[in-house]
Amino acid sequence: MLIVAVVGPTATGKSDLALDLAERLGERAPGGAEIVNADAYQLYRGMDIGTAKVPAPERRGIVHHQLDVIEPEEDASVARYQEAARADLAAIEGRGARAVVVGGSGLYVRALLDAMDFPGTDPRVRAELEERAGREGARALHDELVRADPQAAASIGPRNVRRLVRALEVIAITGEPYTANLPRQEYVLPTVQLGLDSDRATLDARVAGRVERMWDEGLVDEVRALAPRLGRTAARAVGYAEVLAALRGETDEAAAREAVTANTRRLARKQMGWFGRDPRVHWLDAQAPDLFARALEVVEAADAGTAPEPGDGPVRRSLGS
Repeated sequence: MLIVAVVGPTATGKSDLALDLAERLGERAPGGAEIVNADAYQLYRGMDIGTAKVPAPERRGIVHHQLDVIEPEEDASVARYQEAARADLAAIEGRGARAVVVGGSGLYVRALLDAMDFPGTDPRVRAELEERAGREGARALHDELVRADPQAAASIGPRNVRRLVRALEVIAITGEPYTANLPRQEYVLPTVQLGLDSDRATLDARVAGRVERMWDEGLVDEVRALAPRLGRTAARAVGYAEVLAALRGETDEAAAREAVTANTRRLARKQMGWFGRDPRVHWLDAQAPDLFARALEVVEAADAGTAPEPGDGPVRRSLGS
């Protein structure tokens, strides 16, 4: 059964549309419909308010996967997510159910839906490269990457030691260019992607409203309770990093709130840039009064093999500009 993926920037209403689609599509599938999360920070147990996780009572009885699956102390891993979430998709298919993927973490969406390999690591090779970086400088590693994989070197800055080390490690392990292991826009399972877009002014207002609700719902208390357990990755999440700074006395709560709003808007633009580069996404106006009907029409056409090319419809991609 064709996988339906709802993608796009934060605060555009992806979760609501995914629930609406799962309800309707589930009526037509023998096993119903189930939702698979593709938001990196919603993987974390206890990070609820700041990630806008749909509360369990509001999930309409629809089974959700890849929510609350790792502890805040852990570092999220795209490779682990890919393995677990693809297993979820296989199990959903086995139950005769329809899978609806929803999330705004572009790399996680691509890892789940597209051909994307994750080469292993070699502690010895990595240690040698890190030692060289300390002794010779990052520029020497970048020069080596220019010779081994010019395309990768062009996308990795000469001061980004972590990515330089990883690129050269992958080349040493696989014997192939680093870019050969990057994701390809090639579905591993039949999929239709629906992207939610919104004009900048409207989305900025929605972001401000979301941050206000998060504060009213107790974001500061949530972060305070989680603070001793937040690992390196979780502590960087928008909403958590800014409140942590306030709790450490580096700023006040009002400034933290303003920073969360500004950084969420910045995140939305980054997400739109990511998804806007994917020509397979069918873009829909998040504010359209008939959004659900339009989304369902695209899915039904894709099921029938008659969906128009994504570029044939109106696409604003306003945030990508």
